[in-house]
Amino acid sequence: MVALMTNETPVFLRACRRQAVPYTPVWVMRQAGRYLPEYRALRAQHDFVTMTRSAELAAEVTLQPLRRFDLDAAILFSDIMTPLQGMGISLTFEPGPVVATPIRTREQVQALPLLQPARDVPQVLEAVKLIRANAPRNVPLIGFAGAPFTLLCYLVSGRPSKEFGTARSFLYQQTAAAEQLIDHLADAMAAYLAAQAAAGAQALMLFESWAGLLAPPQFRQFALRGAKRTFAALKATGVPLIYYAHQGSALMDEIRALDVDVVGVDWRSPLSVARRALGPDKAVQGNLDPAALYAPPDELKRQVEAVLREAGTGPGHIFNLGHGIWPDADPDAVARMIDHVHEASARARSTG
Repeated sequence: MVALMTNETPVFLRACRRQAVPYTPVWVMRQAGRYLPEYRALRAQHDFVTMTRSAELAAEVTLQPLRRFDLDAAILFSDIMTPLQGMGISLTFEPGPVVATPIRTREQVQALPLLQPARDVPQVLEAVKLIRANAPRNVPLIGFAGAPFTLLCYLVSGRPSKEFGTARSFLYQQTAAAEQLIDHLADAMAAYLAAQAAAGAQALMLFESWAGLLAPPQFRQFALRGAKRTFAALKATGVPLIYYAHQGSALMDEIRALDVDVVGVDWRSPLSVARRALGPDKAVQGNLDPAALYAPPDELKRQVEAVLREAGTGPGHIFNLGHGIWPDADPDAVARMIDHVHEASARARSTG
């Protein structure tokens, strides 16, 4: 059963449900991480994998931006490959994920074990509990996972790539095996995200990092197939469900078919266009160009206001960047952006 939203419900969760809010909530993709001096100080003492495998360190990194900024949501510090490691996939980070034995055959797909979150990723679930117990101002926590097609790209190609040609050719060469792998990953991510919700995550998000590599027919056949399967299994959690497809502006007509509450939009498409394509029953998230954080303060304010105008006055907008924050972004610019989102959107509501 879907939880009842009240005025005491955090603004972020109300916006996810397209309810009236006093101002537009804001959070930032990759807000927990390397642009913050406090993160870099911690990273100097621990390698990345250690930080993702330690509940205490992951919780600390998640909480760091909440202490510095007036954010309306937290995003769990983890990596999309973490549950795959829990399933026995051997990989290293160089710095991107490199899979020791890429999956190229149907037999390898069939040999993949099922994910049992309490057994395979207990540190993630413990991190969720620690964050919920220590989040300031009762800021909601977003749990997340990589979308099935994005995970397939890494598993089949074996390493990051601009084109992921090996993975994309796999879709055509071994279509049945690709669909089976998508389904297996969809079930695994459903179990993983449901366990995060049971541990205390108050919204769940799938990141489709490589959606832009697919034409609409292949997006429907593979990426949308996996995302639909995952989200269908998560409806029973009762928490808001969020889908972000990077470079997915041309795919909004397909994404409209997803039974989700919120769709993340990158900066390549105005939010007004995305809203028309998605219809009135979905909230939107985004979509300031990450490069705009490098603008002078007055120009940054103008860019923020342009995004708010494109989102319109209807309910259901969560302000965010159109993609992850860059490593050398100035935290002071982030603070200016957050404060202006709150101020400008509250002022628009009071005068509108």
